[in-house]
Amino acid sequence: MTYRVIQWATGGVGRAAIEGIRSHPELALVGVWVHSPQKAGRDVGEICGIGPIGIEATNDVDALLETKADCVLYSPITANKEQVLRMLEAGKNVVTPLNWFYPGGRDVADLETACKRGNVSLHGTGIHPGGITERFPLMVSALSREITHIRAEEFSDIRSYDAPRVVSDIMLFGKTPEEAAKSPMLKMLGGGFTQSIDMVADALGFDLDPEKRTRHEMAVATSPIESPIGPIPPGRVAAQRFTWEGTVRGEPVITTRTNWFMGERDLEPAWSFGPEGERFEVEVTGDPSSKLIFHGWHPESIEAGLRRNPGIVATAIHCVSAIPAVCRAEPGIRTYLDLPLVSGRAATSLSRGAR
Repeated sequence: MTYRVIQWATGGVGRAAIEGIRSHPELALVGVWVHSPQKAGRDVGEICGIGPIGIEATNDVDALLETKADCVLYSPITANKEQVLRMLEAGKNVVTPLNWFYPGGRDVADLETACKRGNVSLHGTGIHPGGITERFPLMVSALSREITHIRAEEFSDIRSYDAPRVVSDIMLFGKTPEEAAKSPMLKMLGGGFTQSIDMVADALGFDLDPEKRTRHEMAVATSPIESPIGPIPPGRVAAQRFTWEGTVRGEPVITTRTNWFMGERDLEPAWSFGPEGERFEVEVTGDPSSKLIFHGWHPESIEAGLRRNPGIVATAIHCVSAIPAVCRAEPGIRTYLDLPLVSGRAATSLSRGAR
């Protein structure tokens, strides 16, 4: 069966998702929404730099919602819940890296009602939050007993992230420590990471304290640091570390953390990625303990990352890979705990029917 998919937005995740949808044997791209009026009316392939594909981008929400489609891959910069409700009520499954990883005890009655009205499902996925913070810790935890701590952590050079407005105006790199202390990232990302913490806690049986613990640390430049948002002068924020913790009687049992640096030089404190370099880590402390290190989701250079960042691609493809399972699922918000194992697909030249 072929599932018809609408891609919502053509940023880094959206462009990679379009490639993934078009190469997936069970999926067909039938529409693309764009925010910019300058992109509306253009061939989607030209927007994505892959050559014409015969699909015209649009910023007409009503027209897209009337399009015959089975699923929307929803990846704008921030989620608009009202849009998602409309998609679900219009009978379109939604897969997104932005939210709804695990409802837990949160009030999602409106979303569940919309799913039932449209007879569809909603699934949040990605890599961080997403696979690194939920899927992989739960998979590896099956090898241990008496688990006392789960850690999921990212170490990334943010200079290869091709979203200067986000880096400057939302992440607040290049600002004074006082300005950066007001960063919305703890709250914005915390919505996803705290869901990840709750999923792991519920699956493993941790009796979490009611409140999550958060921490925002910063390092400043000691000399000018060249960056995609311009030179960062001494005394301005050039590295940030965000931490979210689930605790039991005040002791951390689940930790998720991002380490985002503008390189490793000229920082105070003198933070470093360490000998393993850029990576993602998953660690389960128990009997026995396990530690996974993920390489390959970071670019070989800053320039390569600005062209095509593997971490962004991995986020998009994790969403794409989930679409068939989400379309086949029972109506409602569906998490990793509800869906079957999701896998990728063989290269087209190596798949059945290629000979």
